[in-house]
Order: sequence, then structure tokens, then C-alpha cells
Amino acid sequence: MKELALGLRLLFGSGRGNRVRFWLMVVGGAIGVCCLAAVLTIPAILDARDGRAAARQPASSPDPDPDAPANPHGTRQLLLDDAYGSRPLSRVFIARGDEVPAPPPGIPELPRPGEVYLSPAVHELVRDHPALAELLPGRERGRITAAGLGHPDELYAYIGVTPDRLAKGTVVTAFGGRYADAPAVDPSTLDILRFTLATLVLLPLAVFLTVCARLSAASRTRRLAALRLLGLSAKGTQRVNAAETVAAALLGTVAGLGLYTLVNQVVARTGLPGLRWYAPDGALSASTVAICLAVCPVLAWFAGRAGGRRAARDPLAVRRTAPPARPRHGGVYLLIAGLGVVTAYCVLGATGRKPTDEGLSELLVPAAALLVGSGLILTLPFLSHWLSRLVARSTESLPLGLAMRRNEVEPGSALRVASGLVLVVFAASLAQGVLVELSQVSRPNSFRQDYSVSLDGVDAPGRAALTEVPGARGHAVAVHSWTDMNREDPGPATDAVVATCAQLAELVIDLRGCVDGQPMRLTARNASADGDLEHPGTAYPFTYRKDGLTRMVDVTVPGAEAHYTAYEPMAADLPLLVPPSTFPKGAVPDRASLLLTSAPDAATVRKVLDGIGAAAPIAYVTAIGVDVGALQQIAVIEALLGAGMVLGLVVGVAAYVVAATDRAVERRSQVTSLALLGARPRTLRAVQCAQVVLPLTLGLSLALVTGKLTESSYLVAGGGDILWDTDGLPLLALCAAGVIALATAGSFPVVGRRIDPELIRRD
Repeated sequence: MKELALGLRLLFGSGRGNRVRFWLMVVGGAIGVCCLAAVLTIPAILDARDGRAAARQPASSPDPDPDAPANPHGTRQLLLDDAYGSRPLSRVFIARGDEVPAPPPGIPELPRPGEVYLSPAVHELVRDHPALAELLPGRERGRITAAGLGHPDELYAYIGVTPDRLAKGTVVTAFGGRYADAPAVDPSTLDILRFTLATLVLLPLAVFLTVCARLSAASRTRRLAALRLLGLSAKGTQRVNAAETVAAALLGTVAGLGLYTLVNQVVARTGLPGLRWYAPDGALSASTVAICLAVCPVLAWFAGRAGGRRAARDPLAVRRTAPPARPRHGGVYLLIAGLGVVTAYCVLGATGRKPTDEGLSELLVPAAALLVGSGLILTLPFLSHWLSRLVARSTESLPLGLAMRRNEVEPGSALRVASGLVLVVFAASLAQGVLVELSQVSRPNSFRQDYSVSLDGVDAPGRAALTEVPGARGHAVAVHSWTDMNREDPGPATDAVVATCAQLAELVIDLRGCVDGQPMRLTARNASADGDLEHPGTAYPFTYRKDGLTRMVDVTVPGAEAHYTAYEPMAADLPLLVPPSTFPKGAVPDRASLLLTSAPDAATVRKVLDGIGAAAPIAYVTAIGVDVGALQQIAVIEALLGAGMVLGLVVGVAAYVVAATDRAVERRSQVTSLALLGARPRTLRAVQCAQVVLPLTLGLSLALVTGKLTESSYLVAGGGDILWDTDGLPLLALCAAGVIALATAGSFPVVGRRIDPELIRRD
């Protein structure tokens, strides 16, 4: 306890500079704890969301015979999962019986026939798009409260109907289940998300907290060496150093928890793109507070003891500024071990031998990524020392020689400034691989995305708006021929596409032999897309509506034939091409659907679906091969990964700012010494710039290479079609260039405008 009290007395009685550095450590720790609390709270937000969804699940029992008449003594429910644009829309139809169970959370009672309860998001949609009320028949009785919704933007509605309209529903005895039918994130995906967030945030956070605990390391080490020479024991010397770091960590932890509480209140109201939550969901739990209060001070304690070890063992060498020992190369073994596993998976992918043991891959790939990430940081001082020694021996440039000699003596000094940014670049590459893998899982890889929009009930302005949906590249109308269903033999029927040759060419890979203005038979070159070939001379009737009357036009299959190569899968069969002039101007074909196409990426698909929902709110939309629920999960995961990347960037930049500020203070005496010896300010700036930029460039280059290899190994282990994600490489290279520019700009303030000899006297 005496050593701890001595450490605190030295902290508050050793001058303004030390106090400033102490509060800098507190601020840095607060930012780190805020980011740590955010990562730890993400699972709680998802669990709260799924818990409310599970609480409204019916405890129901289906009838033995689905076609039997409704049970007059039971309450029935039918859930319809539709979509409004790219957002799931859930409608729960409820028919009250003689035995009415307690209502689900969020509504005061079960709706009676003709009554509806709407979520706030649905209420706003109906207000903006009155046509959407056709899907919600009844009078709005009230709104669903937060207790009955997974998140504030959820589209959910309870609709009361009579028992005779719900004959095939399920009998409801109570509400409340153990699990949600559609969790916010699939459990297997949640494990991947936790691992990615740990790489994105927790690794840079550990580096950041260590940097904060090692601020003003040189001056503190000299002060500790003086105490050791005055008779303080070795362990006591380490405890004195740890006292300051633990005090800063405790204050930083409390401030960080308060900062997170404020951030949670603000962000919960604004939301993230694709993810919103209620503020109580993100409130600090007892476990989160306990982890933050335990992890940060413990880490600071060990970092403080490690920082005072050299002064405790050899205080004379510290006071005489003897050069430290060469950095250890133990981190090289971690990096080699991780790269060995990563490279093996990349070789398997390149040779077409994808691993089949998924259980082993789920263990090896995350472990290899953590080994590579931690080994990358631990190896940088060793590589910096080797590179600095090599360059210093061969260069004839004075600034470069001075910079490399300084890095050779203290290889960890410059890299401590930017190690967090190096980890951010490495983790960003891994996050790109996770997004690529999830996009393949949610939708098979293809060159485009097709949509089929039913035109039944869509007015003329709505049809015109559908053809101009943002993100859609082409459009055509698919129609089905008329048949008399009252006859025993209704006769043959066919599908046709009403379009010009240019419009049809937008829907297929290649089109040849097409002539505008006349019907044509269509044959697909790829046999899997070829349907039944229409016989020339066969006439098919097509009905249309104009001026309130239903009319008919016959189309005879011609002998002329056009050939096309189809995408797979397609929104509709294309056996017959009908020119738009077949129907009178202003006519609306019956049994028609609008075919649209767009790029296949998830962002474009959501954009097109939202545009369709805005143009025709009640139109039935089929997105070929796309599950709207999967799109919603992708949006949630993208939001969480985006938040993780932002947190990682905040941690990396904060580590840089804190360490750069501390380095500027620590280097003042050395810069002053060189200035008194005659070095020009321009030379000193070049020295400081080269001292940071050269080893940082080495670290970022290594981060880019190891990051892409780790990403590729993850994609190979996932078993998807995309194994090499080259699209994200320019963005990562641009980020690395930005990091170097930031480090260059941050090295200039080390060189002051005036010489202060007092700094040397104090030293």
C-alpha cells in the first residue's frame, strides 16, 4: 500500500506535464471502455429483440382436419409474412372465439372483427400511402407498443376478422414462446459476427488500452529508476508505476461507461442503417459493467508492471540512457503459425480442393485469424528494428540515417503510434470477406436479379412509376393467354412477353434474329431455359381492359423465330414475343406482370424493392431467388459490421492521436538537442516523418497481404463460389494511403518553432 500511495503522490506532485498525460490516459481509457461496452452490448440488443418476438408467438394446436369448420369455442390466428419493398410486413389475422386468451404483449386486447392494431411504422406508411390500407381491412383501434415489437421500425399488424373467414387458422390457447420464429441474426451467423467484431474492435482495443497505459514511458521509466536507486525494492518500483496506470484506468472506465450511456440514448433514437433498437435494450447490464471494471484496470496493472520492469532490474542503464535490448522475435512464431493455416486454405482453394470438414474449418480459420492479427502487432517491432538497421547502414541521407538510427534504438516507439491503424486495415479486409460470404449464403451468385410485379389493381400512374424504379435496368410485360375455365377442356394456353426487341435484349444475355413490329417465336440456346416450343399457326387469345370494358385480341404464333441466351433463374418463361402495338394505346392486359431486372448486390436489390413498394404499395412482388427475411438479416449484419468498423476506426485513430501527442512531448528534448547541434527545422521534420512513415509502410503492407490471405482462407472455408475478393483491394489500399498521410501530418508537430534549452537541462 505504501508503494501505491507513493505512486499517487508522484502523480499529483510531479508537475503539470505529468498531470496532463494522466488526464490524456483517462480520456483514452474512456474512449476504449465506451467501445468495449458497445461490443459487449450488441448480443444483449439482439437477444432483447428476439425475446419480444418470442413473447408474441402463439402457443397453438392445429386442428386434426385443416378443412374442418372453425372451432366456435377457440380463438384462431393466421400469420401472413409479406413484404413492403425490402422490409418484411407481418399481418396477424385473429378470429376471436368463445375462449379468448390473454393478448400478446403490446396490445390491450385481441382485436374484434373490423379492428386493427398497427405498429407505429405501419401507421406512418398507411398515412403516406393510403392504398396500403387495402391490405389492412378494418378500423385502427390503437397502436402496438414497444413491448410487442422487435424494433421501432418493424412492420407488424393485428387484424380482427370473423371466424368464418379464418377456417384454416390455428387454435390459439396462449401467447408466449421460447424462441422467435425469425431471429434477428441466425445463431450460426451470430458466432461469425462475434468473431469478426472481436477482430475488428477488441484486438485494436487491447492495443489502444496498452498504448494509454504506456504513455510517457521514457520519462516515467527514468523517474522509476531514480526511485530504485534511492532504495525502493524491485517489486515496489513496479507497483509505483502500476498505481498511476490503474488510477487512470479506473477513472477512464467510469467515464467510458457514462459516455456509452449517453451514446446509447442518442444512437437508439437515430438508429443505424438497417438496424434500430430501443434505448433500454442497449442499457448497461451488470455483467458488462463488471467486465469493464475488471478488464481495463487489470490490463493497466499488468501493463504498468511490465513498463517498470526495466527500471527495476537495471536502473543505472536507464539513468545513463543505455540502448535497450533488441526486440524479441516471439511474435514471428505466432505470425508464421497463423499464416501457415491461412496459406494452406488458399492453396486448397486455388487447386479446387475445397475443405469438406466444416467443423475443423470453423475452429482453424478463426484461430488462424487471431494468430495472424496478434502476431502482426508483436512482429512489427522486430521487423522495424531489422529494416531500420538495414537502411541506416546503406543510406547516405542524413535525415533518413538519423531516423533509422532512432528506430533501431527504440523500434517500438514509432510503431506504438500507428499499431492500432495497422490492425484496422487488417480487420477491415476480414470484414469484407464476411460480407461477401453472407451475400453468397443469402443469394446464389449470378449476374443479375429479376423481379416479377403483378399489375392487378395497379393504376396507370403506378404502372408508369414502376418502369422508372431507381436501380432497375430494363422492363417488359409478361402476359398469360385467356382460357375458358367453365369448359371441361379449357384448351391450350401460353405465356408471352410484350416488349420491343430493345426491351427484351435488356432481359437476356444475347438476342439474335429479333424484328420489331411483329410477333415472334422465342427459343433459348441454353436448353435448361428452353420451355415447350410453340407451333406456328396456333392462335392464343389475350384479354385486356380499356374504357372499363374487357376485350380480346388473338395472337397467332408466327414462323419467324428469334434466338436468345437466358439468364438463370429467370422471372418468367419467354416462348412468344408480342409487340406492344398488338394492344391498343392505353389498354391494360389482364393477368399481366411487369418484369424488371437489376444488379444482384444486396444494396441494389433493396433499393429496387423499396422503389417498387413506393410506386405500387399493394402490388405482389416476386424477387427471383431472394428471401426478404434474408435481406433483412444481411442489413442487420451490415449495420453491425459497419458499427464495428467505425468503432475499430475510432479506436485506431484515438490510439494514434494519444500516442502521437505523447511522442511529441517525449521527443522534445531530443529534437532540441539536434537543433542546438545545428540541424535545420526542415531536416528535423524529415527525420520525424521518415521515423514514422517507413516502419508504418512496412506494417501496412504486411497488413494488406496478411489481411487478404486471411479473407481468402475464410471464403475458401465457407464453400462459396467467390474465393478471391479483389473488388475490396482498391478501397483497402486507399485506406492504407490515408493512414500514411495521417501519420505524416502527425509527425510534423514534434518539431517546435523555437528552441527551449530548459528541456535539456531538465533531462
